[in-house]
Amino acid sequence: MFQQVRYLLLQVRNSDDPMRGQEVNCFAKALAANVSQISVFDLLEAPLSEIDLADIDMILIGGSGHYSAAGEGRWLEVALESLRVVHDSRKPTFASCWGFQAMARAMGGRVIHDLNRAELGVHHVTLTSEGRADPVFGPSGPVLQGLMGHEDTVVELPPGTELLASTDRVENQAYRFLDRPIYCTQFHPELDHDSFLGRLTSYPEYVHKIAGLTLEEFRHTIHDTPATTALLIRFVEQIAPMYLDQK
Repeated sequence: MFQQVRYLLLQVRNSDDPMRGQEVNCFAKALAANVSQISVFDLLEAPLSEIDLADIDMILIGGSGHYSAAGEGRWLEVALESLRVVHDSRKPTFASCWGFQAMARAMGGRVIHDLNRAELGVHHVTLTSEGRADPVFGPSGPVLQGLMGHEDTVVELPPGTELLASTDRVENQAYRFLDRPIYCTQFHPELDHDSFLGRLTSYPEYVHKIAGLTLEEFRHTIHDTPATTALLIRFVEQIAPMYLDQK
């Protein structure tokens, strides 16, 4: 059944960003899906509408390269309104990194740029009591490791959500909406060791700025985080059957 799931990946990346294609491949690998199952919608080009979601089963939102959810601008207004369309659709949605931040801001949370709370690389993520009871997060155990790279931080979650996980530096690391199947993580369940290093090769300035290391030094601190990647599979296993049965 999962080979029939049709995904839509919402992207906020420049047209010449090599990570546009890499992101599709990463989600396909993590979801055990074929690349052909994932369509892409560029939020920098046009606003999302209900019509764009008509033939979609699940929505994915990932990172953004050089775009911030804490800033201002017409492009961001359009993108945030598009995420409200996603929220209104009640379609199963998994958002990571920029998607985590932008969905929070779109629905009434608060995002700030804060280098003092920036995180890069593998970090320990501790589940809250709600996270331990959650069918997607709970089987991971009380602590898991996640690959992350962010300078913006969600300091207030939107109404109607519950916190699922935190790190020592950043309290809001994962949340879900209580009344619809939308899960959001600051970390990247869709990335592994190789794909994460691929991101850093494209954006090497973040390594020195956040970690104070060269890329060569930093690469030795990275490893796969299978417990985090498993969140995406469980999301499909737990959410897809309920949704697809209603179609």
